[in-house]
Amino acid sequence: MTVYQQILIACPLVFLASFVDAVAGGGGLISLPAYYLTGMTPHIAIGSNKFSSCIGTMFSAGRFLKDGSFNMRVALISVGCALVGSYAGARLTLILDDHFLRVAMLILLPLAAAVILFSRKKGNPDISTFNTVPARRAVILSAAIGLSLGMYDGFFGPGTGTFLIIAFTAFLGFDYKTACGNTKAVNLASNVAALVTFIAAGKIQYDVAIPAAVCSVAGHWIGSGLAIKKGARFIRPVMIFVLVLLFSKVAWDMLVR
Repeated sequence: MTVYQQILIACPLVFLASFVDAVAGGGGLISLPAYYLTGMTPHIAIGSNKFSSCIGTMFSAGRFLKDGSFNMRVALISVGCALVGSYAGARLTLILDDHFLRVAMLILLPLAAAVILFSRKKGNPDISTFNTVPARRAVILSAAIGLSLGMYDGFFGPGTGTFLIIAFTAFLGFDYKTACGNTKAVNLASNVAALVTFIAAGKIQYDVAIPAAVCSVAGHWIGSGLAIKKGARFIRPVMIFVLVLLFSKVAWDMLVR
């Protein structure tokens, strides 16, 4: 397959993945298979995906920050703990079979979708109630969210951004926009940490990854703009789509094993 053919396959799918990722997380469920479709080896595909994803996430994170849909203290605590959790999760993959986690996911994913569909925040879902959470509790919950979902990301990974949004809204009372902004900070930190490793190992195909990164920026820019403008009524349906996609992937992976 020529480079031009690879670009034609990767770029549209990376744009779609980035749009979804900016709104509700889970874009890797679309973008990583897109790179595999180009015929790249797994390590090159993952490295190239990290490159384009990282560039795009910078722009959506910046847009949420500029809009004020961001809580710096919570984001920083979650980022730090997520990096620790991600390392621990990666170590766990060396000693545990991920089959048990896949089975758990088949049970938990429908429950997560039900929470999004049927839960109703008191008052307006686009208004944050974070200020009513005691400061000490907010710190503990921020750390717990970052550590646990960072560990999940290091161990298994798919849908981490979506679960972060659910956790930030359910446990800390953030509106969906601010939850998205906080999630982008955590995603960006974990992506940068992984990207450095892939760059050092020479596992990025830049002639495809750079055009895809341009498409990623466009997808993140448009997606974050719509999330900021429309809030919960736009974000929640996209989150359901991501959870259905993730459920399908986990079920398929288990069937073909």
